[in-house]
Amino acid sequence: MMTAAVAPKYANDTLRSASFETDAMPHRNDLFRAAASMLRNQAEAEDSVQEAYLQAWKSFDRFTPGTNCRAWLFQILFNVVRHRRQKWFTTLRWFGEEAPNLEETLVYEPPVPETLTDEDVLAAFGKLPQPFAEVVMLADVQEFSYKEVAETLEIPIGTVMSRLSRGRRLLRASLAPMARGQRTLASAS
Repeated sequence: MMTAAVAPKYANDTLRSASFETDAMPHRNDLFRAAASMLRNQAEAEDSVQEAYLQAWKSFDRFTPGTNCRAWLFQILFNVVRHRRQKWFTTLRWFGEEAPNLEETLVYEPPVPETLTDEDVLAAFGKLPQPFAEVVMLADVQEFSYKEVAETLEIPIGTVMSRLSRGRRLLRASLAPMARGQRTLASAS
């Protein structure tokens, strides 16, 4: 039951546009970096961020002013990325026996270099399973609190801590051989 005292959040489109501009738009670079590291494809990342902002704009009247807009936008972005992945896996299943041909078209990746670079870290991050990558991205890269991560991904805080621990462990295991190679080079100098 609505009372007469309840007013719309945005009295007009100009106020809504200004609020969206000040609350949502400053986070586009963070969203793009997150999408790019999850999708490992700049064009898909750009499309995902654009789709996330389109959905955010359409549902901005449901956003509560004064709450964490950044976390709200990341939640939308992760839903967009999940939807894209589901669509991709559905397409993959549809091809059936032709799927191995898709593997043959993948770009060759050269052997791991002797020094640990940003690209090495991003590559190791890209190999993380999606649930771990999402939590590591939000907690370690975007510096969300455990509570904010839990709210954004709609999972319990205990699950956040567990996935963060496992994600970090997988990253360490993936990067350890490269890091040992660096130490060997440094001690030889």
